[in-house]
Amino acid sequence: MILVENVVKLFGRFKAVDNVSLSVAPGEIHGFLGPNGAGKTTMIRMIAGLLKPTSGRIMINDQDLARDPIAAKRSLGVIPDRPFLYEKLTAGEFLTFCGGLFGVDEENGLEPRIAELLDLFDLTAWRDELIESFSHGMRQRLTMCSAFLHRPRAVVVDEPMVGLDPRGAQLVKQVFRNMGRKGVALLMSTHTLEVAQEVCDRVSIIHEGRIIACGTVPELRALAHSSEQLLTPIFLKLTGGTGLREIEDVV
Repeated sequence: MILVENVVKLFGRFKAVDNVSLSVAPGEIHGFLGPNGAGKTTMIRMIAGLLKPTSGRIMINDQDLARDPIAAKRSLGVIPDRPFLYEKLTAGEFLTFCGGLFGVDEENGLEPRIAELLDLFDLTAWRDELIESFSHGMRQRLTMCSAFLHRPRAVVVDEPMVGLDPRGAQLVKQVFRNMGRKGVALLMSTHTLEVAQEVCDRVSIIHEGRIIACGTVPELRALAHSSEQLLTPIFLKLTGGTGLREIEDVV
């Protein structure tokens, strides 16, 4: 479970996130949509514990991120938009290192888990290769291996499809659906309506730091038609210029 309550983030006088509240239930895949610069990545980084909110509260699986960050992060998986990987390690060495960070060792089934994830993300043949030789898509898939290694109960993902080829994107979507069926709460930031439509149970739309709409895709479609003045500019940005008459084909 991910719970965000009245979160504000200021950078000087600039309000990057303005009183945002949202929740992701166990088993739910929640899309977090908005144009570039809307506040998505800032919010994701606060949930991941990389930024401290100016005010408000963030709960991860009933643990307050501010009061007990270690406990909150223990059951959280994070896939950033620009992951940092130790390029002089092999894929296997990197995952062993990540396992140690989360207390997953040989006694807790580390080796079978690493093998399982490398196979799932089609990286088994690259296990003993240095990460510096990996393509962008391979690095993205390895980052997902590290995020899922400790079997998190909540996951936050920032732009998961960036750099993935069509086969890799389909694989990631299927992995997310399977995690949802197993009760994992997943918050996925994206600026692409098509991705949200295909994967997400609910969607929150953020604009200029504020949540302006939240609901299922059919609910948002109905809202777009009933309040065009508010949502039309946002949908135009998210669809690359698509008009409201064409939005039904997109969402």
